[in-house]
Parts: sequence; C-alpha cells; structure tokens
Amino acid sequence: MADQTILVVEDDARVSALLRNVLEEEGFAVREAASRAEVLNIIATVRIDLITLDIHLGADNGLEVARDIRRYSRVPIVMVTGKDDVSDRVVGLELGADDYITKPFHIREVVARVRSVLRRAGQAHPEQDMTAAQAEMSRLEVPGSRRFAFDGMTATPDRLELLDRAGSECALTTGDYRLLTIFLERPKRVLSRDQLMDLIGGQSWSPLDRTIDNQVARLRKKIERNPSRPKLIKTVRGVGYMLACDVEVLQSGALSAKSA
Repeated sequence: MADQTILVVEDDARVSALLRNVLEEEGFAVREAASRAEVLNIIATVRIDLITLDIHLGADNGLEVARDIRRYSRVPIVMVTGKDDVSDRVVGLELGADDYITKPFHIREVVARVRSVLRRAGQAHPEQDMTAAQAEMSRLEVPGSRRFAFDGMTATPDRLELLDRAGSECALTTGDYRLLTIFLERPKRVLSRDQLMDLIGGQSWSPLDRTIDNQVARLRKKIERNPSRPKLIKTVRGVGYMLACDVEVLQSGALSAKSA
C-alpha cells in the first residue's frame, strides 16, 4: 500500500489536512494541490495512483481541471461534490471520473471509495504525461487484449479505442467507455439502473437520479446510427437498458466467441 500515492485536490486547507491525515494513516503517500496549475505540474512529474478532486476550487473549476487531467492521464479520479450537485456529478462522470463522494462526507466513506476505485484500476500504474513516442507505443496491440465487434464498429477497451463504421476513431470519455464495455460484455441482457450504477462504480441509484440516463443518452449520440431512434441501446421501460445487437468478441486478432 505504501507505494500508492493519492493526490488530494482541495482549496480548503482544513479539509485537505483531514484527508491527508486519514489517507496517510491508511498507508498511502499523499500529495496536495489547491489549483489547476499545481495539479498539472504534479501529474506531469510524479506518478499518481488516484486523485480526489473537489469540484469547487475557488478560482478554478474542478470540472475543467478534470477535463485537463484526462488530456494527459487515465489516473482514477474521485470527485468531491456538494450534496445537491447532481448535474456536476453527471458531468464529472461523463468527463471520466471514476466515482464521487458528497459533502459532508464521513472519512470512512472516503477511504472505502478510494480503496474500491484502486481495486478496479488494478495493479497497472496510470499513464502520466506521455511523449509522442510513448503515446504511439500505447496504441500498439496488447497480446491477448479483447476487442468487440458490433454493428460495424470495433471497440478495444484496453486501449480506450472505438472505431466507427468508417474505420475512424470515435472520441469517447473514460465514462463512455466504461458504460459501453459493460453493455458489450452483457449483450441482449436487461440491466437495471441499479446494476449499471454498481458496475460503473458509482453510488446507489435513486428514482430521482438521472446519472445513468444521461450517460446512456451521451453514449447513444456516439454509437447509434440515429440517436433519436436508438436501436442498439434499447430502453426497457420501468427497468433499465439493454444492448440489443450481436457482439463478436475477438482476442489476439482471432475470433474467439460470439455473443447472442
């Protein structure tokens, strides 16, 4: 655990100190930042395993900071939001945040969510600011990595790559990719909003929470031939959603299975 470093992004010195003390007690190394400039400097020079990011950073907008982070790194991000900031949580997840906690929070919840996100991230260290050569290397096929072929498109989750029906790369956020992968791994299965929220790694869904619906709507705009009349991701009224098409699972360049 001692080799994992958490970057706490918080402009309230008292909250930052609290998070630092709690995380250090749990065996993490902790760095602190209070502005966009400090964040970008740290992730460009230090290996960071996870970031807790307060949306309200005084002069800086936490959502813009999250967008900037995603330009350089896939480091897991746990957003810290106000209790009623539903729209901020939705946008944060769409930008690629991995989870969120709401203020006021209990320190045990912070630790639990940090551990959960780190487990999902696995043992691989997140990519930091890359040179052009490193970026090119990251696009090479990883032996044994899975690819999904569906409705004329091809997705490679390990590379966060989606090729559209013309063979061009389709821009997806990390959150888009996580949701798409969930559907591709479970084609023609009805998934409730509770299941989707759990698989994405967010908090429990409630009937007034539009997080999943907004993420599905965003993904439809990227993959549907006609987003206003979706045929791939079908709405199952009163329950949730289902990926309605066939999915071929390819591995190491060869067809390994077909999901129906």
